Amino acid sequence: MEISNFLKELVEASSPSGYEFEAQRVIDRQMSYVAERYEKDVLGNRYARLNPEYPCQLLFMGHMDELGFAIHYIDEKGFLFFDRIGGHDLSIISGRHVRVLSREGPVPGVTGKRAVHLMDEEERKKVPKIHELWVDIGAKSDAEARQRVQIGDPIVYADTLEALNGELVSGRAFDDKAGAYAVMECLRRLAEEKDSLDCGVTAVASVQEEVGVRGATTAAYRIHPRVGIAVDVGHATDFPGCEAKRDGKFSLGAGPLIARGGNINPLVFEKLVACAEEKKIPYQIASETYPTGTDARAIQMAQSGIATGLVSIPLRYMHTPVETMHLEDLENVIRLLSAFAQSLHAEDRFEF
Repeated sequence: MEISNFLKELVEASSPSGYEFEAQRVIDRQMSYVAERYEKDVLGNRYARLNPEYPCQLLFMGHMDELGFAIHYIDEKGFLFFDRIGGHDLSIISGRHVRVLSREGPVPGVTGKRAVHLMDEEERKKVPKIHELWVDIGAKSDAEARQRVQIGDPIVYADTLEALNGELVSGRAFDDKAGAYAVMECLRRLAEEKDSLDCGVTAVASVQEEVGVRGATTAAYRIHPRVGIAVDVGHATDFPGCEAKRDGKFSLGAGPLIARGGNINPLVFEKLVACAEEKKIPYQIASETYPTGTDARAIQMAQSGIATGLVSIPLRYMHTPVETMHLEDLENVIRLLSAFAQSLHAEDRFEF
């Protein structure tokens, strides 16, 4: 299976939460001519819509923001100190190529910390604190650095999408640009047969999920659908160190994760499973006993409540620069969403 150019462009676009500009441009370019109605809002969400006047509306949502950093101090030697955007593992930040997203364009840099040779035995055992890390852009002074960057400029890892073996691919920010791609690609395919739909469909690439599902909160109010399905990534546990009794048993290539639990409408769950079985789409069931850390929790509670589902793409090494997924899982997510949309009828209410 070939890597879609749309997916590659989206994954490699820099879009830390609150600064999703590059990803927005990719979505605009790919989807504005496909949708019957194409919209954006003041938070930066992107909406691609089919049959927007139909009484029964279906919402698909994947977030296009990613983890990042932002400069909060520049020292006298021109080193950039930063804070986190989203949830990072501090142990993997140092020794990385990064891009500072300045007004004049990307500025290359590297994340630094004291070398292991300069630490004593106790220091080597500790995870560095955020203020003990910095970005080096090759500046010789505060003034030189400030000619190129400024306080508040966001920073992202510079890793790109790479094929590993067969249909396994790695890259930064599959969480959740893979989900944003899936909902948009699904709508693109549904547009070719929209006359057969008995519902309206809106695909949303949401913003600021990593800092509190903010885009989802406003988007769900704006659309107020009858049904909403969030598409995110879920933990594959098929690598060393995972334990099924603790982490569940989920594998790359074994199909989408369909969530079940309090954040999920049980009738939506049942319909997703029925669609998967009818279309012979492999799937895995994930138990979610708390409100999920996804856009689903915002969709469910919008307005007077929205019947909500969650479909996740299995992912290894989440929140690292080398997130790894199986392209067949991504394709099966798109097929599942399409089957759900085609199975939805105007009389479906999902009340129980």
